[in-house]
Amino acid sequence: MLIDRFKAALRKPGFIAGLTIIVASIIVALFPGAFAAYDPTTMDYTTINQPPSLLHPFGTDTLGRDVLSRVIWAYRVNIPMAFLATVFAFIIGVFVGALVGYHRGIADAIFGRIVDAVITFPFLVLVIAVVAVLGPGLVNMYIAITLVGWVYYARLVRAEVIAQMGNDYAAAGKVMGYSNRRIIFRHLLPNAISPVIVYWMTDMALAILLGSSLGYLGLGAQPPQSEWGVLVAEGRNFVTTAWWLSLMPGLSIVLTGLGFSLIGDGLADIIRPKG
Repeated sequence: MLIDRFKAALRKPGFIAGLTIIVASIIVALFPGAFAAYDPTTMDYTTINQPPSLLHPFGTDTLGRDVLSRVIWAYRVNIPMAFLATVFAFIIGVFVGALVGYHRGIADAIFGRIVDAVITFPFLVLVIAVVAVLGPGLVNMYIAITLVGWVYYARLVRAEVIAQMGNDYAAAGKVMGYSNRRIIFRHLLPNAISPVIVYWMTDMALAILLGSSLGYLGLGAQPPQSEWGVLVAEGRNFVTTAWWLSLMPGLSIVLTGLGFSLIGDGLADIIRPKG
């Protein structure tokens, strides 16, 4: 049945567009040198702040570097960022949420207090606070997002596991003497994981925006590394005179985030039970 739903999703323009954007982005991230006409670090003081042209489709920056080449090489940072910023939160959240949802009791009460403490503050504020303590950089950014983000995955998994425990197969597993580990990870979790995967895909889009925001603030990737948030920050003082410096990497952020969102919507249609 899932195969039929996937085939149906492939006929939807939005899902196809999302797949196309992300697959193309991954290819560019893997082979940036094949698409960039210039070295992203090469400076040419004879071509400073030139507007978009045939030689430089995205223009040049304040040091004469080709903006298109810098945007292309930034794919090597921003595309892995979507995965690395979310995968550890996904794994930890799924594991904790499954255990808490199954055992309940005092563990559930403690988890509830953790959730209350985390959701009280805006997500970005908490991440910035953790990065400020750990120090700027991509690794510390991933750690900060994981420390905060796992709670949202765990809360979703907990709710799904509790809902699945109301089904007959969960009670049958206990009657047959299955271990708790088998019931959780072989029966409950496979049936509860679908909405979490959809959320994960959507969260990748948010990770792109968050990582670029932290780069813009100087808390993520650091210059001279090519990263979309860093590129936007470099052009913020020249918005009126060299608008292309911030616009071009900004469009890349929006386009890639849109791709992940469209895939998430398509996966939701594939996984969502039909009434």
